Amino acid sequence: MGGGENKEMKKQSCVGGSKLALGKRITHAKPPFSITQIKKAIPPHYFQRSLYRSFSYVILDSILLYTFYYIATTYFPRLPHPLHFLAWPIYWLSQGIVFTGLWVIAHECGHHAFSNYQSLDDLVGFLLHSSFLTPYFSFKISHRRHHANTASLDRDEVFVPKPKSNVPWYFNYLTSPPARLLIIFSTLTLGWPMYLAFNSSGRFYDRFASHYDPNSPMFSKKERLQVQISNAGVVTIWYLLYKLTVVKGITWVICMYLLPLMVMNAFVVLISTLQHTHPSLPYYDSSEWDWLRGNLVTVDRDYGMVLNKMFHNITDTHVIHHLFPSIPHYNAMEATKAVKEVLGEYYQFDGTPILKAAWREFRECVYVEADNDQDERASEASRSKGIYWFRNGF
Repeated sequence: MGGGENKEMKKQSCVGGSKLALGKRITHAKPPFSITQIKKAIPPHYFQRSLYRSFSYVILDSILLYTFYYIATTYFPRLPHPLHFLAWPIYWLSQGIVFTGLWVIAHECGHHAFSNYQSLDDLVGFLLHSSFLTPYFSFKISHRRHHANTASLDRDEVFVPKPKSNVPWYFNYLTSPPARLLIIFSTLTLGWPMYLAFNSSGRFYDRFASHYDPNSPMFSKKERLQVQISNAGVVTIWYLLYKLTVVKGITWVICMYLLPLMVMNAFVVLISTLQHTHPSLPYYDSSEWDWLRGNLVTVDRDYGMVLNKMFHNITDTHVIHHLFPSIPHYNAMEATKAVKEVLGEYYQFDGTPILKAAWREFRECVYVEADNDQDERASEASRSKGIYWFRNGF
């Protein structure tokens, strides 16, 4: 066995999961355990939320945010002209990573994983998400429904793959590497605002759906006020950006805020997509889906020690997050270790380098189909018409 293989095996054993093999499907049978049995494997104190500890991460991220801002505004103007071309992209990437970390904390607030006080969680989440042009309550509502219907072709709110019959005819001409690169780029740059504004890649509704529309079919009548409050938060930030543009200029606003925000949007889409997309994962229709089986259709990924920590481990603890979303991120790693013995083969981890994984998933996971009787790739047990698998061939 070569040294590279030894290194990969050591990495897998450290993070505690077996790498998903391309072409090998995960088990999709109803698990021999219940959510109660999984919960009993987790020490109770991992469910406890610490207000002081949660705020410490907000403070730390805010210090990093201000530090990068201070360096850019104080020292970048003094750099020799050619170095600007290197310094600014480093700032956009670094600040975008910090933005993403704060966005993740706001996402935790939506799950009531920040403190023991729901009102405080909503206040912190509203302020943070609004700062990054995310409508807090609107996303909280749709994201809650995603957790309630994960991997359901009929009811999941996002990451809903298309059946082959619904794939546009022109997609067959977009399979070349340059076209795939264009698709990845457009998805990472436009995917998040398109999802919020037009429900792109979201659940099918028979009329217009948007996170900004209080009358959208995504929301009930009693939720409309929350949508309006979310919109008010986003509009307020846009107004502040307009005032900053008047004072500082459009170039300053783009460089200091909008480009890091685009980096954040790209990370949000990349992280979320790779958590729910893999050639080995199934989707279920209403005849096969159940909550536990659906929420086990998610993958932990490894972005490296630095990014995992900067993203508050939303990257490598997503399985436990889907099972118990109110566990705070600083307990999620230990909670994940605690449930692995119970989950066994139902726990999924893929340590494939992220850029390589993204390229593969965009290539392999084009549409879904149920197996047919002539499908030699499927075992007899998996040939259920209610279980759908990713395909890429036309």
